[in-house]
Amino acid sequence: MRYINTKKNEQIKLNSKNYSIITDFDRTITNAISSDSWDASGAMLGQDFKEKLNNLYCKYAPIEKDYTISKNEKEKDMIEWYSKCMELYFEYGLTKEKLEKSIQNSNLIFREGAKDLLQNANKNNIPVVILSAGIGNVIEQFLKENNCYFENMYIISNFIEFEKSGNMKKFNNEKIIHTLNKTMEGHMPKEFEERVNNKKYKLLFGDLIEDLKMVKTEDLENTLTVGFLNETSNNLKIYNDNFDIVLTRK
Repeated sequence: MRYINTKKNEQIKLNSKNYSIITDFDRTITNAISSDSWDASGAMLGQDFKEKLNNLYCKYAPIEKDYTISKNEKEKDMIEWYSKCMELYFEYGLTKEKLEKSIQNSNLIFREGAKDLLQNANKNNIPVVILSAGIGNVIEQFLKENNCYFENMYIISNFIEFEKSGNMKKFNNEKIIHTLNKTMEGHMPKEFEERVNNKKYKLLFGDLIEDLKMVKTEDLENTLTVGFLNETSNNLKIYNDNFDIVLTRK
């Protein structure tokens, strides 16, 4: 694969030995009409739960996608949103068994080509970091069920823990990974972090501008960034200004 690094105005050739993949999960590895991992976690918790979760989405999602709001103001709202979602799971009695059944009955759908990307990355031993503000349990099980969970992969996300009884442990909201604090730093074993950082180039996929923060600012000049604009909105210009490649939902 060849691409023009517009930041340095030079042609770059990617091969299996010189790059790693950093990617979001919801609406990035999955497609634009897929359930997200938050919805998938609670599919067995009843209609009342679904309505309350959806009400939170309707309130906070427009804030997440509004790039006129300051980072400090938006971060406060994101912490509040994610915390309330976790509290809902706890309130409605999420168990390990219900979570597993929820995932099996959810509408998670791969984006076209994403499954091939992950399988080819494994075949060529290319490190893959999935960095998601979603639910890690969902991501892991979904990938396993689709034969896409490999040793070359590391997932950084919000993992729900359970008691021996199977009941959900109360989530520590101070550990929540949300839209604005997604980073690889401090979340990976040293050995895997070295595998990623020893590659000169990176290939980054995301559906929000904030996903560009998944790599350090100084690494962006050697990163090919692909942004998925999944919804009709006024954000096309800002996506074009920030991502090297922008794919819009047809």
